[in-house]
Amino acid sequence: MENPVYLDYNATTPLLPEVTDAMRPFMQEAFGNPSSSHLHGVMPRRAVESAREQVASLLHCHADEVVFTSGGTESNNQAIIGIARSLRDKGRHIITSAIEHPAVLSVCAFLETEGVETTYLPVDGNGCLQLSDVEAAIRPETILITVMHANNETGSIQPVSGIGELARRYGIVFHTDAAQSAGKIETNVNTMATSLVSIAGHKMYAPKGVGALYVRRGITLPPLMHGAGQECGRRAGTENTIHIAGLGKACEIAMDDAGASQRQMQHLRDRLHDGLQNCGTDVRLNGHPKDRLPNTLNISFRGLEANRILEEIGLNVSASAGAACHSDGVDLSHVLVAMQVPEEWAKGTVRFSLGRTTTEEEVDRAAAVVSDAVKRLSRI
Repeated sequence: MENPVYLDYNATTPLLPEVTDAMRPFMQEAFGNPSSSHLHGVMPRRAVESAREQVASLLHCHADEVVFTSGGTESNNQAIIGIARSLRDKGRHIITSAIEHPAVLSVCAFLETEGVETTYLPVDGNGCLQLSDVEAAIRPETILITVMHANNETGSIQPVSGIGELARRYGIVFHTDAAQSAGKIETNVNTMATSLVSIAGHKMYAPKGVGALYVRRGITLPPLMHGAGQECGRRAGTENTIHIAGLGKACEIAMDDAGASQRQMQHLRDRLHDGLQNCGTDVRLNGHPKDRLPNTLNISFRGLEANRILEEIGLNVSASAGAACHSDGVDLSHVLVAMQVPEEWAKGTVRFSLGRTTTEEEVDRAAAVVSDAVKRLSRI
């Protein structure tokens, strides 16, 4: 039996061979602590600083503005909690969107227990924020706007540059979660007009357990991790040299072939979409038809249940569901709810996300498998 076609790259990515090669020396001979002053610490320390430069190049920022973390979740926590606590004397109001990742929504909910108020902005039918809604939500006590660059479920790209300009005009800190966009589309902190940006290694062919937070010069965040003062006092704990080297290499690769990779993934994504059009039931695209990640296809099969589709295709295609159906009802994705996708469509939502190594043969095989499964389920 052939290996299943992996179409869940938005959930996690495999390590690229070049990334594994970059990590290998620090698993073996170059094992020293990068904070050590002796010879064994030299190569690890150089690797950490080289990786910092590579991440900075991807984000178009200064190397000293990059803080290494354990991943996107920690980066989001440090950014949002840090601003809420450091600026609490200025105000206690945060603006975010209803479609953020739980790594943002849960942080906002936590801060509400500390007296911080959050405004959750709606999105339109394409899953996109409106700048007029963002500006209308701003108050004198607003200290932070946190909006993702691109949605992990639909791929819809948010108007971050416009939001950043609004934040600057009103003197508000702007944070964006770029875990899904980094390495797929341009993530230039200057054109996005951001003060803080989170990225996650395992979304861009680096290991799980490593990420980074961009902190614009002049922004001061209290550390979440307290200890010996690594990362210039911004994040304590011995640097994870192995994973940091992998993240740096992944960022370098993303910079080197960004355009070609983006075009190839978009071509294959659209080929998959075309291949699913004659599957025996109505098909609906969720997300912006143009302004979305080049690798992401979120579609609903009318009247079907996503978990049943995934059961049917599970031995041949790996994808993600946008709803979970059970005896007590249907648990819809909060993103689909915010987009007001009708339940008859939403409960049959599947996300397919492609990667750098996805091939035309895999796309065609996946389209045939899914179409056959949908036809069978439609007859039941």
